[in-house]
Amino acid sequence: MPSLADASSSPAAPVQQAAGAEAAGAEADGVQAAGAEADGVEADGALERRELDRLAEEFATWRRQLVGAAYRILGSVTDAEDVVQEVWLRWVDVDREQVRNRRAYLLTTTTRLALNHVRSRQRRRESYVGPWLPEPLPGDALGLEPELASTSAARDLGDGPAAVELAESVSMAMLVVLETLSPLERAAFVLHEVFGVPFDEVGEALGRSPAAARQLASRARSHVQARRPRQLVDRARHRQVTERFLEAAQNGDLDGLLATMAPDVVLVSDGGGVRRAALRPIVGAEKAVRWLLAVSEKPEVAGYTAGVVELNGEPALALWVGDVLDTVAFLTVEERGITGVQAIRNPEKLAHLGHLAPATTT
Repeated sequence: MPSLADASSSPAAPVQQAAGAEAAGAEADGVQAAGAEADGVEADGALERRELDRLAEEFATWRRQLVGAAYRILGSVTDAEDVVQEVWLRWVDVDREQVRNRRAYLLTTTTRLALNHVRSRQRRRESYVGPWLPEPLPGDALGLEPELASTSAARDLGDGPAAVELAESVSMAMLVVLETLSPLERAAFVLHEVFGVPFDEVGEALGRSPAAARQLASRARSHVQARRPRQLVDRARHRQVTERFLEAAQNGDLDGLLATMAPDVVLVSDGGGVRRAALRPIVGAEKAVRWLLAVSEKPEVAGYTAGVVELNGEPALALWVGDVLDTVAFLTVEERGITGVQAIRNPEKLAHLGHLAPATTT
């Protein structure tokens, strides 16, 4: 009987050894192939991540412009941010090789989505309690230099179209004027007059012909020219008047407040049905002053602190009760005095300004 030691010398041994070697080699090849496949997947994933990072960096260069476009149409910082996030998600999936002008494409996409938001919130706006005012905008949200973002500096650019002013300004007074336009007029104005998008692309964004888009923008421009403040003071004067107004209000100085106002001043307050506000605009200096003083004496604002802050590229008044921001007020200051007061008290419209604190007042 052959021993186990003799098995290797049997005729079948070389065949068995060869089969074993072949199996081992196949297994090794399989492991190598699997490893190569895994390396390929990992390499593809790394490449995809790098491409996404590059795309995000590129998108960031346009982001503030896109937020600015959406904000001018919607009057809401929160909604504008939501729109731009949706634009980003679409931008990731689009065939970018087919996009000739990336900036124009992103602006028109932003406008279309912003108009969808306008339509979806129309019912909510119709049931809104009292006047509706835009949300205040943090000073650096659009990356505008303060001197360019201010209404007064925009005026210093000359007597050109109102579009020049809007291109550098998101002042509350101008936003209020934009709110008087139809959504399509507002969108056409923002796209063409503020951002210089050609009418053929404006028309495509709005679902209109280039000629119709031109007409919308022209009508909007005429309305803005007719309704915007006429004789705005310079920035230094604006701040001085704002500080005088605040000092008089804190001292309960009726005559001092009246001295800062034009006789036909219009006060608009937005409490959203949550905080005390006038349900209709108040016209006339004496009526406006008495309303302001009456509100300042209410128990819910007892012990308030107030100061001048920078919002929408211009001086604004901020009022805190404890650590809670209660009110933000903008003053439209012309040569003849304060012609407009826009007071925002709705907590939902102030929630994004949590970084403002009484310690930042001046």
